[in-house]
Order: sequence, then structure tokens, then C-alpha cells
Amino acid sequence: MGEAVLRDIAKNRGLDIHVDSCGTGAYHVGEDPDDRTVAICKKVRYEDASHIAIRLMETLQHGVPISHKARAISESDYKKFTHILAADGSNLRSLERFKPEDATAEVRLWGSYHNDDPIGDPYYGGINGFEKVYQQCVTFSSAFLDEVFGKSSDDKGDL
Repeated sequence: MGEAVLRDIAKNRGLDIHVDSCGTGAYHVGEDPDDRTVAICKKVRYEDASHIAIRLMETLQHGVPISHKARAISESDYKKFTHILAADGSNLRSLERFKPEDATAEVRLWGSYHNDDPIGDPYYGGINGFEKVYQQCVTFSSAFLDEVFGKSSDDKGDL
């Protein structure tokens, strides 16, 4: 979700950046995003959601394109990208452990660009948890882009 939201916000700002997400473990390599992630990004009806969640889905219009296969972080990512954003403290610690000595990417908690909040795992929280994560991704993406590129920049780069 974070990749899709950050890419969409950057595109809407006219920023030409490369955004790619990965996990700190290889648990879901090759898999598509969770159906609820796709539903929240695209705002399509999630068939297994509760009646309340369906009403929520019908009232919101995010329209964020999402297409991704899960992958694990690689050593080359620390040189390929200028920034590596961690969702939470556990991910940040893992990213720091994997970080090679010659890394050039800045590794930071994504929420540190706004309020230092982590992004929680919505997996067990139902569709509303995915909406909360979506809203965090929007806020953190905007704060990140504001800090790195400014509020109205035409800079280009890889993230």
C-alpha cells in the first residue's frame, strides 16, 4: 500500500521518482498484495467485508493504482535507492541490521517525517485497519515529499 500511495502522490505532484517496496523477510515473495489493500487503494467493494465496511468503501474514492509482487530487501537496494522507509521500529531495526557498510541510502522510520508514529499491521484489524494505514501512508508520503523535494518541486530521483 505504501508504495502505491507514495507513487501516486508523487505523480500528482509532478515528481518523477522510482518507488519500490519490499519486506525485511521473504514470507510472501511473489505474492500479490492483500485483497483488502487493493480494495482500499482502488476503492472497490471488498466482498468479504462487513456491512459497515462496505458502506465505508462506497463513500470513499481513493482511486490509487496498485500492482505489485512482494519481494525481500536486497543488499543492492541500499545503493540503488536514496531513501529506504521503514513502516515500524521492528522493520527499521531489521533494515539497519541488513544495511551493508557501503550503503548510500538513508534508512528512516517513515513516520519520522511527520510524527514518529509507526504504521501498524492491519492484517488482523479488518477493513477499517487498512483504511487507517491508507490514511497514514497519505500523511507520511506528503510529509516525506515535502521534506525531500519541497512543497512544489520539479526534482527527479529514485526512492
